[in-house]
Amino acid sequence: MNIELIREYCLQKPFTNESFPFDDSTLAFKLMGKIFACLDLNRPNLVVLKCDPEYALELRQRYEGVEAAWHWNKKHWNQVYLNRDVSETLVYSLIDHSYELVFNKIPKRVKNEFIQF
Repeated sequence: MNIELIREYCLQKPFTNESFPFDDSTLAFKLMGKIFACLDLNRPNLVVLKCDPEYALELRQRYEGVEAAWHWNKKHWNQVYLNRDVSETLVYSLIDHSYELVFNKIPKRVKNEFIQF
């Protein structure tokens, strides 16, 4: 698995866009203005994803390739290494999970504004 596949997968999700909000190498994927995934182009072997806190702990204990995300709220964000013991299927599932967490936190009125366009 590589970051281009992750980029393509993230961008196919509804109401998603990409930008470089922090610097020239950190590519963020946003749903209605809220980040759900991040790639560091200088470290193409990992993706940062939002995660339910209990699930995040479970994943960190079970997989060598899942750690608390550096420079992110470690309770809610994991960094997932693409070159370790995390399967491609699980990476896609974790992207879906992150997207759903962000979607569920967006107020209904904001969702309605996006849907009208």
